[in-house]
Amino acid sequence: MTTVLLIIHLFVTLALIGVVLIQRSEGGGLGIGSSQGMGSFMSGRGTANLLTRTTAILATLFMALSLTLALMNRGTLGAGGHSILDTGPPASAPGPAGLPPASHLPIAPPPATPAKPTGPSVPTN
Repeated sequence: MTTVLLIIHLFVTLALIGVVLIQRSEGGGLGIGSSQGMGSFMSGRGTANLLTRTTAILATLFMALSLTLALMNRGTLGAGGHSILDTGPPASAPGPAGLPPASHLPIAPPPATPAKPTGPSVPTN
C-alpha cells in the first residue's frame, strides 16, 4: 500500500512541478506571451483560471498524500528495527584506514604545563 501511495505521490509531485512551471508570473497562463497562444481553445484569462485551479487541486493532493504517508510510516523505524539517533557508533567498529576501534586506543595523559624558564631575567622597576 505504501509503495502504491509513494508512486502516486511521485506523479502528483511531477504534475505539480509541471503546472507551476507552465504558469506565467503575470497570470497570462501557459507562459506564451499573449492570449492568442492557445488559439481558439481558451482565452488567456480562462487558461490562467484553469492552471490556478489545477495547482490548488494538485497541492491539496500533495499535502494529503504527504500526511497519509507520514502517518502510515510513523511506527516503523528503518530496516534494522532501531533508530540511528538512539545509539552512538558501535564499539567494535574499526577506525579509519584499518586502525583499531576508538574504544581500544589508550587514553593519553593531558599534556604537562611547561615550566617557567630559569634563564636570566630582565629587571623591572
